[in-house]
Amino acid sequence: MKNILAVIMVVLMATILLKAIVVFSPNKILAWLHTLRPVHLFMATFLSSVTILHYLIHRPRVVYLIDYACFRPSNYRVPISGLGNETYYPPSAWYIPPDHCLRKTRDEAEMVIFTICDELLVKTCLNPDVLDILIVNCSLFNPTPSLADMIMTKFKLRGDIRIAQLSGMGYNAGINGVDLAINILQTMPYGAHALVVSTEILTGRYYMGRKHEILVTNALFRTGGAVVLLSTSRTKARFQLLHITRKSTGAKYNAHRCVFQQEDDEGYLGIHLSKDLLDIAELLSFLFSFITRKLFNARTEVYIPDFGKTFDHFCIHAGGRAVIDGVQRSLDLSNEHVEPSRMTLYRYGNTSSISFWYELAYIEAKGRMRKGDQVLMIGFGSGYKCNSAIWKCIRSIQNVDRAWANCIHRYPIDVFK
Repeated sequence: MKNILAVIMVVLMATILLKAIVVFSPNKILAWLHTLRPVHLFMATFLSSVTILHYLIHRPRVVYLIDYACFRPSNYRVPISGLGNETYYPPSAWYIPPDHCLRKTRDEAEMVIFTICDELLVKTCLNPDVLDILIVNCSLFNPTPSLADMIMTKFKLRGDIRIAQLSGMGYNAGINGVDLAINILQTMPYGAHALVVSTEILTGRYYMGRKHEILVTNALFRTGGAVVLLSTSRTKARFQLLHITRKSTGAKYNAHRCVFQQEDDEGYLGIHLSKDLLDIAELLSFLFSFITRKLFNARTEVYIPDFGKTFDHFCIHAGGRAVIDGVQRSLDLSNEHVEPSRMTLYRYGNTSSISFWYELAYIEAKGRMRKGDQVLMIGFGSGYKCNSAIWKCIRSIQNVDRAWANCIHRYPIDVFK
């Protein structure tokens, strides 16, 4: 509200000044100014300066993506999995019987998180001391101390850093983490840096029962992780955030329970995927209304723009083939538009909230990202939520992220075969 008033004041004063110049000659304006008392001139100048300064200080800062890194294990590959032959499962699953103790769970978290943070710091030549914000999202594993505290200890982060950890948010937690970091960046001095770490730790959450609705999570979920560096400084930035939205249907009972952690009849804990999962088209209606209002200045809720012409690239949550198919049909996308999502699902499996970044890395590894291109990220998650983010490429690079290094030449492949 304060920003709106400031803008109105600036526009009003500029309009009055221009109107005076048009109506009166410069000589008449100077003569009129000489008739004013100095105190009146001082007050007018002071109020104008304060209004403009207030607007400049409190206007929302633009947020940039400096760089990112995706996790790719050196081993633990699952050669026969129902997805691709190169997805990864955590070390605990290789024991007979599987070892899902707390120590092994922490080991997996350290293996994933420390690796990607190290890679990003090397890629950006960044000293950990410059980090002002740390956001971590992991739905299933929330130890004490937190994963954020674990990172702080490992990398000796500053004592005044602002940290937060998100849990139970499901597939869209990555966008939630980015959104939270953006809000905090608005309160920090210009040029502050935020580190957003996204992962899903599978050790300790492997379902040992026999209920089909829960067993499907064992078949889909795989090890993954990504870390993103954000800043309000454009220096060395690669992408600019244009829009972000978060919508939830959690007020509906069926929506709330469609992805639900529970014990089965034998007492085994797992994630139940309900048959009442909301239709993809219903979830995307939130996205339609948002983009319609923001980008097309249309007020009708039924207008669906041509997304394939509006955006150059799409990063769709790789939750499964049905999810990707549903989004492709609803948005009328080409096979090339959804190729990054299909290849990410095949190569890495369902990595929950991290799949966006594997897909973005795929697009860049293929050399398809150009300066000025716009990327739409679409995510769905427990609750049930539909989130989206729009990024604009401001600097393309030739380097391939480690996630697709030495293997990008093998893709795309015909996953339907």
